[in-house]
Amino acid sequence: MANIKKKVVVLGSTGSIGVSTIKVADDLSERIEIVGLGAHKSADKLLSQLSQTGARAACLSDQDAAESIISDIPSGVDMFSGDEGLVELATLEEADIVLIAIVGVAGLRPALAALEAGKDLAVASKEILVMAGQAVMETAQRTGSKVLPVDSEHNAIFQCLEGKGSDTVSRLILTASGGPFREYEREDLANVSVDKALDHPTWDMGPKITVDSATLFNKGLEMIEARWLFDIEMDRVDVIVHPQSIVHSMVEFIDGSVLAQLSVTDMCFPIQYALTWPDRVPNSLPPVDLAALGKLDFENPRTEDFPALNLARQAGNSGGTLPAVMNAANEIAVAQFLQGQLSFPGIWEHVGSIMNDHNIIGNPSIDELIEADRWARSFPIV
Repeated sequence: MANIKKKVVVLGSTGSIGVSTIKVADDLSERIEIVGLGAHKSADKLLSQLSQTGARAACLSDQDAAESIISDIPSGVDMFSGDEGLVELATLEEADIVLIAIVGVAGLRPALAALEAGKDLAVASKEILVMAGQAVMETAQRTGSKVLPVDSEHNAIFQCLEGKGSDTVSRLILTASGGPFREYEREDLANVSVDKALDHPTWDMGPKITVDSATLFNKGLEMIEARWLFDIEMDRVDVIVHPQSIVHSMVEFIDGSVLAQLSVTDMCFPIQYALTWPDRVPNSLPPVDLAALGKLDFENPRTEDFPALNLARQAGNSGGTLPAVMNAANEIAVAQFLQGQLSFPGIWEHVGSIMNDHNIIGNPSIDELIEADRWARSFPIV
């Protein structure tokens, strides 16, 4: 029997994950059809993607950007705008799955709307599960929708688990490249440049996530994300540094067995698995050549020199609004670092300070989470 095409909405289509998603759809055109594209304000790029994909619905959340191209939108394409437009796109009747790759809090309401509408959710935006993991997973359980991870690490764990419950798991082991400063002495971190922080040794990503990889906040956010995705306590989520980024993560089971997922460093792999799950589908991507690699290295993270992992564990264990506060404070600190207004260690120093000042709200509503996010962003960098 012929396979039915999976109809996909991509929110964050003009970023690196969105571009890779379109590449996957091109490669698997008999299996995947992109029916909606959403972005912030990259108007020209969105127009190009509409032409490339044939999507029949689009949104720019920036109103001015949306108005600037309204006369250029192809005939037959429904054009939305603003945050409410993202929700419209996330609930398109014909969509089967919504892939969300929007950075920050902007992806939260569309994600929940998609789940409420019975759509499956492919999550590439860490903030959604870091801020509101409990609400997202409870909504998915209530509506019968699936939450499928796109991050390479969580996608790897998802593949290793193959539906096994958390009661069979001893540890989830997230791998980290260690970033460009893995071998730096602590005293040298205060003098690292923005250019060096953006020179990631294995992944080609946007500036914010690249800096997060260098501080290890990226891995800290992933720890909290894993806690919700796989219904497991923070104490059973660990991190190991693996510079080659070939082993994308591992699961240690209660019998001592460890399963790992390996592939070359290309986000098209986890994107494809999220969109074609539960099937495995041939593609044009290269397999791992283990003989050419020769060896794979592993080491413990230096949490005293890179305290982001400790801060994330604290936030994940405390729960409530604290993960949202940590995430927002980190976004502000990274932006200041990229502008040359904050040192590299100043990123985690600022985040730790804001977390210490926060009065945690347990079991927060979405509005309380958004207010906690706003509160954490309101502090000047000192």
